[in-house]
Amino acid sequence: MPRRRTDSSSGTAELLNTLGDLTGRILDRIKVQQARVELAAALQRQVLAAELPVLPYLHVAGRYAPARDGLDIGGDWYDGFLMPDGSVGFVIGDVQGHDVEAAALMGQVRTCLRAVATATTDPAEVLRRTNDLLVAMACGLFVTCSFLRFDPVTSELADARAGHVPAVWAMADGCCDIVLNDGGLPLGTRAGESYPSTRRPLTGVGAFVLLTDGVVEGPSYPIEEGLEQVAGLVNGACHTDPDELAERVIKVADLTGHSDDAAVLVLRYGGLRDEWCSEGPQEQRHGER
Repeated sequence: MPRRRTDSSSGTAELLNTLGDLTGRILDRIKVQQARVELAAALQRQVLAAELPVLPYLHVAGRYAPARDGLDIGGDWYDGFLMPDGSVGFVIGDVQGHDVEAAALMGQVRTCLRAVATATTDPAEVLRRTNDLLVAMACGLFVTCSFLRFDPVTSELADARAGHVPAVWAMADGCCDIVLNDGGLPLGTRAGESYPSTRRPLTGVGAFVLLTDGVVEGPSYPIEEGLEQVAGLVNGACHTDPDELAERVIKVADLTGHSDDAAVLVLRYGGLRDEWCSEGPQEQRHGER
């Protein structure tokens, strides 16, 4: 029985058309992905470009390191701003995810925190109201963060945590502690959540260091070892320039083999009034890295 001959030229043309269609789709997806990366990066730059407060009794410095994988864009951020009652608010946080949605929500949460702080400066209440707003938004992502209020009159620091990494607190007398005070669930998880707050006087000379889990946790390090590594750096460094200390702490992320983005916020206090009088007010901006 004779065999039917196939039209090879027709088959080749069909294959080329299929390959051309697939190539076009891939290029379209690459363009969309590039646009998402650019948008996320722009949102992140807008947040991290804000200035940190400059005070005669508190020196502040921040650092940020991008993720190594994926979009290289995450939801970590830090912020500091003056509040209506004359106190100063500080926040560090981490939005779930590493994409444009995480970067966009990061900006929204930052705005929410600042807006809520115009009505109340109590850290526990700021987190409670922000949490309820995020739950009502039903964004599908959760946010861990710590919110602090520094009173320049009493030198008291009040703070509350929403599922966030503990801070590290060191004093010039050699005491150093990983601050494991109680906290509540991450923001956006459950309506009506409460957030215990802790108040502590910042007397003498010391440093209060806030960070995200990208600094202390990774394939090479469990979070406990990462926190101990940071505590070892901060202990005995209370007189160190806060920018230098923040730079040292952010490098711990390299030791952990992290793939997450990372942020650090250093509050150095005590023994600063003489420096302020001799140097005068100076503009202080984020040291983004």
